[in-house]
Amino acid sequence: MDPDSVKSTLQNLAFGNVMAAAARNYQKELLANEKAPATSSVNQEVDLDELMDDPELEKLHADRIAALKKEAEKREALKRKGHGEHREITEGDFLGEVTGTEKAICHFYHQEFYRCKIMDKHLKTLASKHVDTKFIKLDAENAPFFVTKLGVKTLPCVIIFRKGVAVDRLVGFQDMGGKDDFSTRALEVVLIKKGIISEKKDEDDEDDGYDEGSRRTVRSSVNLDDSDSD
Repeated sequence: MDPDSVKSTLQNLAFGNVMAAAARNYQKELLANEKAPATSSVNQEVDLDELMDDPELEKLHADRIAALKKEAEKREALKRKGHGEHREITEGDFLGEVTGTEKAICHFYHQEFYRCKIMDKHLKTLASKHVDTKFIKLDAENAPFFVTKLGVKTLPCVIIFRKGVAVDRLVGFQDMGGKDDFSTRALEVVLIKKGIISEKKDEDDEDDGYDEGSRRTVRSSVNLDDSDSD
């Protein structure tokens, strides 16, 4: 046999073996890639099962449920004490209302004063949102003793109480810019700064300015001694 022919044949066989080996490797890679997602999925399922049975996770879940239950019970207890709404009280109820809770806001108002109605509107909205604080209102004309005792001379007057002690107040609309069209949020921010209510997370801020389109403009404050006050 011709030596060159033998050499060529051997080279062809070697090249064929290399190509066959390469083809086998390629097939192995394809099979490995096809199996990989399934294996990953199985591993993921196993991990999730192990996670669900994790005692630490179960404890965290139980603690969260207990905290939510405790908070709900606290809210219900406060509501039984008159929290959660802006309530009308009498002079005879006043001391018991402000001393029977940690935090209270009392609005001294006059039924005919327009600005008192604006203040009531905003306080009513905040009362349902900030259940930790008691919101009440007292007709100044029917509470002469406490009007004198607390030095209430201008209406609306919102007095802030902590454990029955008057610690701060809002007179007229001065803290909200002195205008009638302030928003509930503006009043809320003032009360938060005064420490009588707390900021609520994940709440949409209200911006419900009072509609003044067809109403009269009144003075920035109303004096109790003025008989012609709106």
